Amino acid sequence: MSELLPLTGEPLALDLVNTRPNTPDGPLDLLATPAALGTWLALQADRLPGYPSEVAALTTADLAAVHAVREHTAIAIDHLRRGQKPPASALDGLNQAQRAAPAILELGWDGTSVTAVPHRAGAVGVRLAARLAEAAGELLSDPAFATVRACEASDCVMLFLPAHPRRRWCSASRCGNRARVARYYQRHRTS
Repeated sequence: MSELLPLTGEPLALDLVNTRPNTPDGPLDLLATPAALGTWLALQADRLPGYPSEVAALTTADLAAVHAVREHTAIAIDHLRRGQKPPASALDGLNQAQRAAPAILELGWDGTSVTAVPHRAGAVGVRLAARLAEAAGELLSDPAFATVRACEASDCVMLFLPAHPRRRWCSASRCGNRARVARYYQRHRTS
C-alpha cells in the first residue's frame, strides 16, 4: 500500500469512494491489493467488526467484490451530486451485492437477556460487499446527502459530509494546509 493512508471518519460509503485519491503522480488506488484492503479494514474495524484485516484471509475475489461496490457507489454519488438520476446499473449493482449476503438478526442469549446481532452468511468478500452496498444505500437515501461536498483543493477528488457549514477541505492537514500555503505564497510573491 502507498504511504498515503486512506482518510477515514466520513460515512462509510464516502470512505470507500475516497480510496481513489489523486496524487502528484496521478490517481492512486488505495485498495489495489488484498493487503491494502486489509489495511483499510483495520482502519474501519470499529465500523466493520468481524471482517478480517489479515492478508491471508482476503482474496482477489474479495477485492473484486469491494471494487465493484466502490464503482457503483461512486457512479451513483456522482450522478446525484449533479442532480441527475443514478444509472439503473449502479443501483442494481448495489442491490445485487446486498442480495448476495442478506443480513439476518441472529438471536442469542448473553446470560441475562436475548441479543439480536446482524449476521451475514457467505465468503468474506461477499459479506463485505453487501455491508458496503448497504452503507451506500444508507448514504444515498439520507437527506443529508444533499450536503456532500468535494474538497476545494484543485488537485483533490475526495468527498466529505461537512459537520460544519464552512468546511472546505477533505482534511485540514492534507489539503487545507497545502491550500493555505499556496495562497500565502500567491499573496507574498515578489515579481
